[in-house]
Amino acid sequence: MALSSGTRSLFGELASWGAAAAILIVGIVHYDSFRSGLNQFLGIADLPSAAGPETAKASAETTPVSHSGREELRAQQDGHYYARAEVNGRLLDVMVDTGASMVALTYEDAERAGLSLRPSDFTGRVSTANGTAAVAPVTLDRVSIGHVQVRNVRAAVCERGKLEKTLLGMSFLSKLERVDINQGRLTLIE
Repeated sequence: MALSSGTRSLFGELASWGAAAAILIVGIVHYDSFRSGLNQFLGIADLPSAAGPETAKASAETTPVSHSGREELRAQQDGHYYARAEVNGRLLDVMVDTGASMVALTYEDAERAGLSLRPSDFTGRVSTANGTAAVAPVTLDRVSIGHVQVRNVRAAVCERGKLEKTLLGMSFLSKLERVDINQGRLTLIE
């Protein structure tokens, strides 16, 4: 069966639109990875601006609802998700931040997590809510919230006083099987 030139043209057009849609979907799904890789290639620090003043504390309300390999956090009044995370075996209060390309630790939380930093370790620069800050790139052995655990997590430690709250960003979240936000609940699935 021979196809008319109009039909062949239509199929060609549909294939082009399908390919464009596939490229767009891949770009959206892997945006943070692309941005981080491009920033590394260009030598640009890829941490976003830090959150403003802390308006909510981790409390019993932010304790995750636990299932094996799954944790659920409830949004607090300020709309953010806070959790008690175990970082290198030490408990830290963190804010889950899907807009942060990596885990960003306060200097004080890095010390609590057993990281010893020298001034020469602060080789990167980022913009935060408190101005420009130097950061030290690190790899965290283990980060977990309840039953959800990730190993070898890229992170950056901000210099003392430049970040108010440790941010649990995409270098942790992207290693999970699934992250869902629905009706004020953030679900992490390992």
